Amino acid sequence: MFLGKTVSLVLPTYNEREAIRGVIEEFEALGIVDEIIVVNNNAAPGTSEEVTPTSAREVIEREQGYGAAIMRGLSEATSDLIAVCEPDATFVATDLFKLLEFSRDFDVVYGSRTMNDLIWDGANMGWFLRFGNWFVAKLMEVIYGTVSLSDVGCTYRLMNSDTRDFVLAHCHVKGNFFGPEMMIATVKGKLRIVQIPLNYKERIGMSSVTGDLFEAFKLGMRMIVLIFEKRFVSL
Repeated sequence: MFLGKTVSLVLPTYNEREAIRGVIEEFEALGIVDEIIVVNNNAAPGTSEEVTPTSAREVIEREQGYGAAIMRGLSEATSDLIAVCEPDATFVATDLFKLLEFSRDFDVVYGSRTMNDLIWDGANMGWFLRFGNWFVAKLMEVIYGTVSLSDVGCTYRLMNSDTRDFVLAHCHVKGNFFGPEMMIATVKGKLRIVQIPLNYKERIGMSSVTGDLFEAFKLGMRMIVLIFEKRFVSL
């Protein structure tokens, strides 16, 4: 618990078999997470066997896509505060304390991976990915006239249960650009949001998206289209 509020953690998994058990154990060691929900989204063989020895509860989501997995995890969460993180070992579990501190004043706390001092050696955040995430985030910031944003693709974030209900009601993207859709929805819904810098480390295993620069470029272009599409559509 954090300040009398229960905390859930949602970990969507597809290709994180090698890292997921260690990630769960890092969050367990914090002593503040009340429930950990692993959403198996047609994950690599052996993933369930890695989850079983931990305290995490595994649920199966057959519809493929990051958004589908996140929305399933959010719907399963039962706590006052819900964090979302990818179990690929790129994020630091202790950064959850940062997110929780800001949750005192904000409905949603988004992470950012674009601060030089917090990008670890070996992290997949070269100039192309870093500039691309920063550029799309700034485009969103300008078009929607919202708070300072520096990373549109960071998947480590935290929200309260009311925001979770709002997101489930207004977000529909089932694929990899669910993240920016959620950001847009919370901006248009006038929720209290903030983005803070987080640590970003080298990934264990290969990403199905950012591991291929061409795929990352296509995803970035789809995010830009989404930003313009949503600007003129009511929630």
